[in-house]
Amino acid sequence: MTNAPTQAAPAEVSVMDSQARGPLLLLLGSGLAWLVISGILALLTSIQLHTPSFMADCSWFTAGRTQALRETAFLYGWAANAGLALALWVLGRLGGNPLRALNWVVVGCLFWNLGVTLGCVGIATGDMTSFQGLQFPRYVQPLLVVAYGAMAMSGVLAWYGRRTEGAYASQWYGVAALFLFPWLLLVTQSVLLWLPLRGVVQTIAAAWYAQGVWSLWLAPLALAVAYYVAPKVTGKVLPAYESAPLAFWTLIFLGAWTGGRHLIGGPVPAWIGTLSLVAYGLILFHYLVVGLNLRGVFGAVGAPAGFLSYGLASYLLVGVLEFLTCFRGVAVHSQYTLLQTALEQLGWQGGVSMLFFGGLYFMVPHLTGKPWSSSALVTGHRVLSLSGVALLVIALGAAGLKQSAGLLTSSGGLGALLVEIRGSLLVATAAHFVLLAANLLLLVNFVRSAVSSLECCSWDGAGQRISRQEAHAS
Repeated sequence: MTNAPTQAAPAEVSVMDSQARGPLLLLLGSGLAWLVISGILALLTSIQLHTPSFMADCSWFTAGRTQALRETAFLYGWAANAGLALALWVLGRLGGNPLRALNWVVVGCLFWNLGVTLGCVGIATGDMTSFQGLQFPRYVQPLLVVAYGAMAMSGVLAWYGRRTEGAYASQWYGVAALFLFPWLLLVTQSVLLWLPLRGVVQTIAAAWYAQGVWSLWLAPLALAVAYYVAPKVTGKVLPAYESAPLAFWTLIFLGAWTGGRHLIGGPVPAWIGTLSLVAYGLILFHYLVVGLNLRGVFGAVGAPAGFLSYGLASYLLVGVLEFLTCFRGVAVHSQYTLLQTALEQLGWQGGVSMLFFGGLYFMVPHLTGKPWSSSALVTGHRVLSLSGVALLVIALGAAGLKQSAGLLTSSGGLGALLVEIRGSLLVATAAHFVLLAANLLLLVNFVRSAVSSLECCSWDGAGQRISRQEAHAS
């Protein structure tokens, strides 16, 4: 690995950082705003699980719509904006040239967030699809494809205009996410919305897309960040790096085919579940290599390393647990219960978000040329978010186990089962509140850091940081 193993220094601001600063901060700010919104919606959804009458009279926020809104705000609001910002920054830095087509990034960001907003309004009013991860109204989805393409253009140009002949793992994963998500979205729209498949095939296609969002989009974005930041914060070359290409291609070729595990026991051919099991068995090699490559972050210090280590542990744990759910004997207990929700939250909140946080805490000081505005807010966010995710996953897992036992034995009605798991659901609600508080701290700290850098600093034509007084004098 030839990434420079240097520690992040707040004053280390390159020409690329200064030129891309505004568009990337816009993407990050938009993502953090959506993260807080998704946290509020997650809190409402959690309350409705143990108190079904909560907001039952408000048609915009019934349980099904609130759940779809929470998922949409997290995936397409937080993960898309923040993941793209981090991927573009990594590709620009490793490419050795300033990012180009930044105006397209700004325009794409505005239209992307407009599309997500319109989509959320459509979901709240009942104009939504029934496919997990793709509940947007039909009229919004083409706008999202165009907007994403406009933002991704800058990263693609950085990839093709790179100064080095070789490529790094960060670039592989980043470029894969930029190319594969629009393709995934277009194909899924075609077969589910515009020229819809019929019957069981439609269910299989929906499961393929839901898994593809994780394996071909979210995971590559998160790993692009991890592979870039890890050697920076550890100051060491990544071990077992020669196996990284095989791990990358294993995920890309087989990742989306593991979605069949969600259909085990359903009205689909039995070989769908078997294919999922075989594919996931091969993907375990990917998780093994990623763990070997990035294991150095577990001994590093600092906020970026802390989030990276937590995110890496969550990512690896999700891989092992999802492999176990591919077995029919395990799927009998985990299907259609809160155990699946616990795995989802472990992957999204514990894996993707934590890896993004690690990259964000490393990236922002390089963009602004200053350390974070408040170290206390950094510490508060870290403590609350890490404890909140752990509490949430444990509570949902415990509720899922009780739910599974109750559904299999049929010893009581659904009302009795709800009473039995209500305590765990209350703990999950408290965990969502903790996560919301943590994300509010991060948003406040980000806004303060970005505003303070704008107030006290400017940039000259060569991309050098100068004081506001010097800028006026010149």
